[in-house]
Amino acid sequence: MTSQTTIDKTGPGDGTPAAPSDGTPGKGLRGHPWFTLITVAVGVMMVALDGTIVAIANPAIGEDLGASLSELQWITNAYFLALAVSLITAGKLGDRFGHRQTFLIGVVGFAAASGAIGLSDSIAMVVTFRALQGLFGALLMPAALGLLRATFPAEKLNMAIGIWGMVIGASTAGGPILGGVLVEHVNWQSVFFINVPVGVLALVLGVWILLDHRAENAPRSFDLLGIALLSGAMFCLVWALIKAPEWGWGDVQTWSFIIGSFAGFGAFAFWETKVREPLIPLALFRSVPLSAGVVLMVLMAIAFMGGLFFVTFYLQNVHGMSPIDAGLHLLPLTGMMIVGSPLAGVMITKVGPRIPLAGGMAFTALAMYGMSTLETDTGSAVMSLWFALLGLGLAPVMVGATEVIVGNAPLELSGVAGGLQQAAMQIGGSLGTAVLGAVMASKVDSDLEGNWAEAGLPPLTPEQADLASEAVQVGAAPVAEGTPAQIAAKIADVAHDTFISGMSLASLVAAGVAAVAVLVAFLTKRGENAEAGAGVGHI
Repeated sequence: MTSQTTIDKTGPGDGTPAAPSDGTPGKGLRGHPWFTLITVAVGVMMVALDGTIVAIANPAIGEDLGASLSELQWITNAYFLALAVSLITAGKLGDRFGHRQTFLIGVVGFAAASGAIGLSDSIAMVVTFRALQGLFGALLMPAALGLLRATFPAEKLNMAIGIWGMVIGASTAGGPILGGVLVEHVNWQSVFFINVPVGVLALVLGVWILLDHRAENAPRSFDLLGIALLSGAMFCLVWALIKAPEWGWGDVQTWSFIIGSFAGFGAFAFWETKVREPLIPLALFRSVPLSAGVVLMVLMAIAFMGGLFFVTFYLQNVHGMSPIDAGLHLLPLTGMMIVGSPLAGVMITKVGPRIPLAGGMAFTALAMYGMSTLETDTGSAVMSLWFALLGLGLAPVMVGATEVIVGNAPLELSGVAGGLQQAAMQIGGSLGTAVLGAVMASKVDSDLEGNWAEAGLPPLTPEQADLASEAVQVGAAPVAEGTPAQIAAKIADVAHDTFISGMSLASLVAAGVAAVAVLVAFLTKRGENAEAGAGVGHI
């Protein structure tokens, strides 16, 4: 394949020699592949951490700012909604204006929004700045992948993406641990303030090291109607997933937004065939491996995010662990992702993505099946085994699916491909949480009344039953103040047993999703366009 010419847009008079893009050191640091990886990893770490670190701070935020439960949920929802809706458009901005500039703007905006949250004195301000965090995070993430794709040659791209995936996995899984330490020993504001020095570091490194690669045939115009249609469709879909647990899956509001999202995606697809420079050229999806990579990322996120959602409740509410202890119990998962991601990159380079991806999803399915066998008294050793197996399964999928998506897209669309990869993961995570949450709720509703009666507890009114069900769905025991100890113990046993039955069913569904993903993995293959980055020249 003919390699793309890449233009150095760092500005006149820079004078810093560019490193060759063969992965070996050059005369200077600007554009050096491995230092570029370090730089983007620092920025990506902020965004990945904030996906999970904030959940630990929510109780302290609610107490300090007098926020209700629904208001606290919006601290997370606003972030993920803004992130998911903006990712593909943000990737296009990187393709148009350069990934270096987009990355640096994302870093500055994300760090500034984080500092503003720490200074906020109302829940409305926190939610507003969390949405801004999501928007700037959307600029940052696809740009990071675009920079790696343009900087690394084909034979080293998988290793780079492996380390990139390691950073995301470790940051996501390590968020609860760091958040617990900061909230317990400093304050909730420190959870956000920590992003400011990290952002400054990423900015300094970015200005010093990053080189702006742009393909000669990069887009020159904007598909504004396409952006509006896609953003609207994504908003309706993610909004429906966020609100479904509250509205109910059979509610007309839920289905109105779902149908609206399908209509929006249909209108977007039609428009993209008519516009001269589409936001997402639909010809991209003629690539079976790329399409399979997107589907695989969605399925992986459903199994991972949806399954892991209940594990934190299991550790804290059933086993009574503190947030820090719960985070420490997840270290086998984090550790295997840290170790496994770079190794997966090496393996994918040698044998291609199909076998590692299929094996990774098979391990994920086995791990989720194992998690369906957890009981109220399961020991740490058994839990650690399944968590470690889950991390071992996720590592090659995170790396391989990313390489399949980005590597099978043309260089000039690497930002859009990066946005697709991240959007697939966000939608999959939202789907996993919503669908497996519905499975949990249904199982709890069907079992709680019978388990309650079998324990000889006083009957519940419909209102009490609803409140009890909500508590049990997160593993909490609905014990009223002043309840005798013997009765309270019975209620706790019923609540935990019922929660375990719901978590078991949800884990089995997640295992089934992962098993389907094994078949999808066999449709993938090495990126056809990955070699474009290897022949890049600097002008």
